[in-house]
This record gives sequence, structure tokens and C-alpha cells, in this order.
Amino acid sequence: VELAESGGGLVKAGDSLTLSCTASGRTFEIYTMAWFRQDPGKEREFVAAITTMMVGETLYGDSKKDRFTISRDDTKTTAFLQITNLRHDDSAVYYCAAGRIFVPREDSYDVWGQGTQVTVSA
Repeated sequence: VELAESGGGLVKAGDSLTLSCTASGRTFEIYTMAWFRQDPGKEREFVAAITTMMVGETLYGDSKKDRFTISRDDTKTTAFLQITNLRHDDSAVYYCAAGRIFVPREDSYDVWGQGTQVTVSA
């Protein structure tokens, strides 16, 4: 499977944004999907993960559950990350990843997209 993120850009504080991660290949439905983000000079941070639709569980990073929502649509082989009430410190490159284990660790994910930049202005 290959992943491609989209939906990033320059937004204002307080806005909402939905990022998309579209997968190629026919095995999307078997993967746990996750979102991470990385600010320059900082470590990559876990944002959220979602299991297969059959299991239907989600997991969020610290302080992420109130403004971040992860979802997936297997018919479109796409995972989504909705962010509401964006803040300046949400600015980062957002990466989606696919793996077979439902954990918040980046080394557990085998396939990564190239990332999409989100910049939040004051």
C-alpha cells in the first residue's frame, strides 16, 4: 500500500481542517491507520490511530481527544483527521501511516506518506 496525504495549508487560529490520507492498493482495510505530526526540530508526535472497521477502535495522543477526530472510509481507501479550533501550536507536517499493530509508536507503522504541511496563523 502507498499513502498520500492532502488537505493541509495555511489556516487561521480557530478554524477547522480535515486532512485526508488516500491509499493505493487493495489491502487498505486490513491496516490500522494513524496520524503523526512533526514540527521542525522536534520529535514526531503521535496524534491518533484507528483500527480496522471490523474492530472499530480509536486511540488519541495526550490532549488530542477534544479537538482531533480520526476516521476512515474503506470504500474510498481513505483515512481522515479532522482538527477543530486550530491553534498556532498545531502547525506541523502531518503524516499518515499504516501498520498492523494498534499502538501509538511510530516504529510500529510500516508505510508512511510524505506528509502535508499545516500552518496556523494567529
